Amino acid sequence: MSWQAVIGLEIHAQLATRSKLFSGASAAYGAEPNTQAAAIDVGLPGTLPSVNAEAVRLAVTLGLAIGARIAPVSVFARKNYFYPDLPKGYQISQYERPVVADGSLAVRLDDDRVIEVRIERAHLEEDAGKSLHDAFSAQTGIDLNRAGVPLLEIVSAPVMHSPAEAVAYLRAMHRLVRWLGICDGNMQEGSFRCDANVSVRRSPQAPLGTRTEIKNVNSFRFVEKAIAYEIERQIRVLESGGAVVQETRLYDAAQDRTRSMRSKESADDYRYFPDPDLPPLAIASGLVESVRMSLPELPEARRRRYVETLGLPAQDADQLCADRDTSDYFEAVLAVLPGEAKLGANWVLGELAAALNTLGLPIERSPLAPAALALLLRRLREGAISGKQAKDVFGAMLAGEGDADAVIAARGLVQISDEGALLAAIDQVIAAHPAQAAQVRAGQDKVLGFLVGQVMKATGGKANPQRLNALLRTRLDGSGADLPSAS
Repeated sequence: MSWQAVIGLEIHAQLATRSKLFSGASAAYGAEPNTQAAAIDVGLPGTLPSVNAEAVRLAVTLGLAIGARIAPVSVFARKNYFYPDLPKGYQISQYERPVVADGSLAVRLDDDRVIEVRIERAHLEEDAGKSLHDAFSAQTGIDLNRAGVPLLEIVSAPVMHSPAEAVAYLRAMHRLVRWLGICDGNMQEGSFRCDANVSVRRSPQAPLGTRTEIKNVNSFRFVEKAIAYEIERQIRVLESGGAVVQETRLYDAAQDRTRSMRSKESADDYRYFPDPDLPPLAIASGLVESVRMSLPELPEARRRRYVETLGLPAQDADQLCADRDTSDYFEAVLAVLPGEAKLGANWVLGELAAALNTLGLPIERSPLAPAALALLLRRLREGAISGKQAKDVFGAMLAGEGDADAVIAARGLVQISDEGALLAAIDQVIAAHPAQAAQVRAGQDKVLGFLVGQVMKATGGKANPQRLNALLRTRLDGSGADLPSAS
């Protein structure tokens, strides 16, 4: 029997604000436990929340980037449930009237197909604290530093049908929130995580099955493995005559399986009601337009421009647009060296990426500015230096020996392109190796490389390779038309 999986993701993106959603406490990661919890974060009586305006702006930013509707008025609600690291006994979230609704995101799959994932809503809410079960023997510690940290919960429609589609969407959203600068996307620190809702049905025409929720998965690999396991588990249950129970499950990475955590609550269980301490959130049209004007070129649009306008291979465009800092660096190189997209991409993704990996530096902290790399590539394109020399100059520049021109001058690396000087060296080599010259004239083309090497040796490696090849061919057969390139 053929089964269809139906998958929706609830992504929790921690917004990149300095302070929390309703208090002035720091939202920075890594402080000592319970040192960044204001009175309101721990639920002390008499405290009143005040909305972080920057968190609202960041939510609007995502909404516009996914073509969603921004609610002119949205409402904060209390979501009531007990948990040890939720001191108030409720979470301030949004329910019936979220700030963002009805968007979509184009997702490119590994086979280059593009699917459109509909996004039902994105709402603001505060995070809970953290229970530390392994920090103490037979006890649980509670760290409230995270309590009140601003989250944007991004809820997709159940429109994905395989673990691969779900992970491709998760990666696309991860790239987007980082590209926009609204979330650092650090999954290890929990600032980007997701819950996966999974069900199966007997065919695409059948009613939706009972869904389970896999809670708080924080790596792409584990999301894919958890969804795959859950799909198979549900199929086994149904094919054995059982029924899938609506519940929340956890993914056990060590055993590669999901396990039951608790029965799944419905909206009624949370007893949502508007928070009496927070007035409706009114978003002025001026703010929306201001954010719209500040939106950067989005990654999929930039990728398309790289392929269609700049003529880059799709693989290069994918790599450049995987990260905005890399793409912006490439853009800055092209601004100084227009018309050399492929050359620039080769060096940004090749030599520069390898060097930064060795140094352990992200591209935004590159010791080589885009303009400095562009100057080096200009000298390479002009023929002032060879490809091998360019790599040597690049290394010297990274070591702090100056810009490309300074290194080229200091090391005497300027190529010999003068026809007279090159012909003199060529004639000298032909005279010294008449047998090899005769072999080339007889059609033994492979020997040409030997003669090129001898000229290079005679010129200290400074001969311009393109000019050298052309002149050597002309000298040997009078036309150069019948000999293949020796480069």
